Amino acid sequence: TYKAVLRVPHGCEGKATTAVRVQIPEGVIAVKPMPKPGWTLQTKKGKYEKSYQLYGQAVADGVKEVDWSAGSLPDEFYDEFVFRATLTADLPAGQKLYFPVVQECDGAADRWIEIPAAGQDEDALESPAPGIKLLPKK
Repeated sequence: TYKAVLRVPHGCEGKATTAVRVQIPEGVIAVKPMPKPGWTLQTKKGKYEKSYQLYGQAVADGVKEVDWSAGSLPDEFYDEFVFRATLTADLPAGQKLYFPVVQECDGAADRWIEIPAAGQDEDALESPAPGIKLLPKK
């Protein structure tokens, strides 16, 4: 089980954050987001590209996006948005797994959705998607 913590350190151009939306990549299953007081929580579900095994059961669909909305996080504060998930054994160790995020604000948005192409330095991206490096199972 993996606990993802999305930190929102600022608003958009000084405006309060009103929504945080995260796309769940293929191979990440059994997603359960943590509710936040004062925010509306919704998930969008869909079919996976293939079935995965979870506790001996085949799982063919699940959460593909998590949306926290209708809240207000002023620019001068930060907060965290949390979900837990299972990273399947099919995910290749040594690679990075990206979770594109859109941060919506009053009349503005920051789209943290850029994923580097093969061989591209992710530090060169203007709005990189958050990601995790997959380590070999111990």
